[in-house]
Amino acid sequence: MVHTMKRWNIDILLSEEADGASARTWAEAGLDTEDGSALRGRGMARKNPADDDVPEIGDELAVARALADLARQLRQAAAEDIAEHTGAPWRM
Repeated sequence: MVHTMKRWNIDILLSEEADGASARTWAEAGLDTEDGSALRGRGMARKNPADDDVPEIGDELAVARALADLARQLRQAAAEDIAEHTGAPWRM
């Protein structure tokens, strides 16, 4: 039995822009693998002017959306790899 371990690191970048009572938070989730592959997921959250000022909520939503975008891209890459190696499409 062969045991192999790999490490994939995800780097999260957050940026917030506030304008009076409203704010927007952007997140980018970057995945760089040991084989040189790189994907970038992006997400955004918008604070309604009537909402309480809790920046962590915007961070959480923007990061969750960026990670969901990254996951979608990973599924697409896997589907393309499966189709390339088997000749049959993979249904997600």
